[in-house]
Amino acid sequence: MVTVSSKVKALLIGEGLISENEWSRACAGDGEPIQTLLEGGDLNEHALMEVMGRAAGIPPVDLRRLELDTAVVDTVAPELCRERGFIPVAKTGDVLTIAVSDPFDVLLFDDLKRVTHCHIRPVFSHRSMVNSALKRVLSGGTTVDELMEKVGESGDIEVKGDEAEDIEMADLDGADAPAVKLANAIILGALRDKASDIHIEPGERSLRVRYRIDGRLRQIMTPPKSLLPALSSRLKILAQLDIAERNAPQDGKFRIKYQGRTVDFRISVLPVVGGEKSVIRILDSGSISLDLQKMGFEDQSYQDVQDAIHAPYGMVLVTGPTGSGKSTTLYSCVAAVAHPEVNVTTVEDPVEYRMDGINQVPVNPKRGTTFAGALRSILRQDPDIVLVGEIRDKETADIAIKAALTGHLVLTTLHTNDAAATITRLIDMGIDPFMVSSSILVICAQRLGRRLCPSCKVAIEEPPREELLKIGFEKGDWETPFQLFEPNADGCARCSGGYKGRFPILETLPMTQRIRRMVVEGRPKDDIKAQAISDGMLTLRRVGVLNAMRGVTSVQEILRITQEN
Repeated sequence: MVTVSSKVKALLIGEGLISENEWSRACAGDGEPIQTLLEGGDLNEHALMEVMGRAAGIPPVDLRRLELDTAVVDTVAPELCRERGFIPVAKTGDVLTIAVSDPFDVLLFDDLKRVTHCHIRPVFSHRSMVNSALKRVLSGGTTVDELMEKVGESGDIEVKGDEAEDIEMADLDGADAPAVKLANAIILGALRDKASDIHIEPGERSLRVRYRIDGRLRQIMTPPKSLLPALSSRLKILAQLDIAERNAPQDGKFRIKYQGRTVDFRISVLPVVGGEKSVIRILDSGSISLDLQKMGFEDQSYQDVQDAIHAPYGMVLVTGPTGSGKSTTLYSCVAAVAHPEVNVTTVEDPVEYRMDGINQVPVNPKRGTTFAGALRSILRQDPDIVLVGEIRDKETADIAIKAALTGHLVLTTLHTNDAAATITRLIDMGIDPFMVSSSILVICAQRLGRRLCPSCKVAIEEPPREELLKIGFEKGDWETPFQLFEPNADGCARCSGGYKGRFPILETLPMTQRIRRMVVEGRPKDDIKAQAISDGMLTLRRVGVLNAMRGVTSVQEILRITQEN
């Protein structure tokens, strides 16, 4: 039986939470007394947390609501955690926060300070919750089983490599069957949760599997580390990579036919300390609507894009970080202008979404097909509209801009922070300022923000106007009443943490005559941005504020994804 300090017993009885007889009966069993009392209904969990936290002067925490970091939990040996009834939950600098089941065990704090060389900050959680959290983080067995139970059998999916060769889900031998089932469960779970990426990372004692959902990483499970070699091999087989190579990065792709639609996956395998880390990007074209009008852009931004894509020639640039929706916006632009009288050709790495009536060229450096090389060949194919997946170097930028100046409409992307910085970036790559000013029609900077859950979002009292004015609100905003909302931290059955889904935030900078002159004169990007705002440009922050005023998202989310103007 696990011993419990006399202070805990005296406190529970003194507060009237249990009687002396109930405590004696709980101690007579083989289990931990408090867990026995909770399971038998003699002790209320909420009352226990409140009373113990108040008496010890530390906050109570519900470990079931926390996403624990395996690296933090690994700070202390799991055997010691189980024996003394605690679990590390966070580490900031040299301060280690631990959830303890007995907050009066002062010797534990001294021992941990000596072992970890950290200052110990305790919070309270009862032992059964601590044990459950340890099992979830360190063993991962229960979580894996639960995920497999949720996704069910994988007989309804078919995994394909290249078009010439199909790969069946069970083409590994029986020894690797657990890894096959685990890989299927991870992939199907990601599809079910509408994740955009899967991260599989080796830790010291276990793996960490995380999904990126609505732009935020979320830990799903921690399988045993012994499954890593077989799991990595399974993923490499799906992507037709070299399973014998474990010391060099590898990239590949595979396709799944799932529930009547085809889903593309891109996988990157990287050797790290402890094994191989795999990141899988999910490209589910069946869940994306390529309708420019329905994407939710501001009317002004939508009109700027429409004017540009219906021009006879020139360049449309969409910028932003990885995963900001640039490709989706470009595909929507192509869908808006494609018709039988127009020759549309794309060069992409890889081809993310397949579109009927569009000639799509995949980049393949191993076979000599680069962006620049493919673009040269495309220009000999009599194109009207050319989509270049990304400008990565001066050669590609030079060819794309010359194409825009010689009667072609070029749609492409670039990695920059905002629209004005794109001009500086192209000039830094070696493109003549006159060529930049003459070729570009509009520059779009894009981000994806999280939508508030309409079922549980919480109306908030409006902060002081001075604070809102500092973050991007304007004095005229109060002429029409508006209501701000914030997420419900606990979420509801329809969302996660108060958010559900994402929406695009688009900043458009049309190349007016004033802006063109400033580019040729070599003016800095801050001057160009100031002139664009003076001309009426809606910045990323301003578009975000407008969405917050409509109740689409929260002010916190806008501050997270956009910078001050």
